Amino acid sequence: MSQNSFPSSNQTLSRAANGKASAGQVLSGFLEEAEDSSPGAEILTTISVTYSVIISVGFLGNAILIKVFFKVKSMQTVPNIFIASLALGDLLLLLTCVPVDATRYIVDKWLFGRLGCKVISFIQLTSVGVSVFTLTVLSADRYRAIVKPLELQSSDAVLKTCGKACCVWIISMLLAVPEAVFSDLYLFLSPDENTTFEACAPYPVSEKVLQEIHSVLCFLVFYLIPLTIISVYYCLIARTLYRSTFNMPAEEQAHARKQIESRKRIAKTVLVLVGLFAFCWLPNHILYLYRSFTYRSSVDSSAFHLTATIFSRCLAFSNSCVNPFALYWLSKSFRQHFKKQVLCCLGKPPVRAPSPSHSNTTTGATSVKGNIQISEISFSLLTGYKKDEDSA
Repeated sequence: MSQNSFPSSNQTLSRAANGKASAGQVLSGFLEEAEDSSPGAEILTTISVTYSVIISVGFLGNAILIKVFFKVKSMQTVPNIFIASLALGDLLLLLTCVPVDATRYIVDKWLFGRLGCKVISFIQLTSVGVSVFTLTVLSADRYRAIVKPLELQSSDAVLKTCGKACCVWIISMLLAVPEAVFSDLYLFLSPDENTTFEACAPYPVSEKVLQEIHSVLCFLVFYLIPLTIISVYYCLIARTLYRSTFNMPAEEQAHARKQIESRKRIAKTVLVLVGLFAFCWLPNHILYLYRSFTYRSSVDSSAFHLTATIFSRCLAFSNSCVNPFALYWLSKSFRQHFKKQVLCCLGKPPVRAPSPSHSNTTTGATSVKGNIQISEISFSLLTGYKKDEDSA
């Protein structure tokens, strides 16, 4: 799962310009690479542009999301703490592991030494763990918000949520420690050229049993088990929402339906983030499992295998840049703040909507009632409702 877990293309595509490009594959965590014979200039340009787009777009989206969270007080809510933590993990991956991974196609050796191999492996596995475990905890949080909403309105709810987010990071780092300890520079065989190359990996390719155990554990711990737990929570959420539409008193239907619709939107947004993670990471898991159970003493050097590796790698990395734009699409509140931050970056003053002329003449009873309803249904940037900052 760490960058060690990613196979390493240490024989580079740049050599293709001389006739034969060899992208050596190191069996590591989730993403691995392959050796290949392919036209180097075109592939090298495509890879460079793709990685540059992933890094720049992901940095922009996640940086703005984090800025919105810390700058806008109304956005500092329970679900948004997890969203900000998720964005921080994505930024860490984009600024460290993605550039390092890109260099594997440009030079024919590992540039960062044994220490760099261990550090990059640790960071990458930590980031993946933060992503999937945060989504799991966030799904559990959405379940409690629907089944036991009063528990989330306690005075220390935000503090507890910060503690949970910290625990996710600690657990992810602890799970990444073995990856860092065992990752090292190992020699791998390129069968097409009958040569060896040195690459960063958590074990030598000759260790068949370690390959199989590592790939299965990564698939279970960082993919299948969390997604299974999330699926259970969403089945319970769907059942609860379905029953709630038939079991509400008539006099409370209007108010209750607003709450239910709000929570449905939040649950839907979290489900979209989970779906994006599952879709983006599945090809890498499949490819890594295939390599672990088929490789013996050398790596697959076919053009098709290299193409599949590059595609699966880029797809996995792209998961770190799509979440802010999924939120932009699904959340009116986040969309408004996102636009304001972009305008600020461009040096343009944000356009403010005029306040209603009758806002100061609202009766006390109406104001209190409105505040109660808004406080119950506007606890996340994921909802379509916005807090009334002018209310008492």
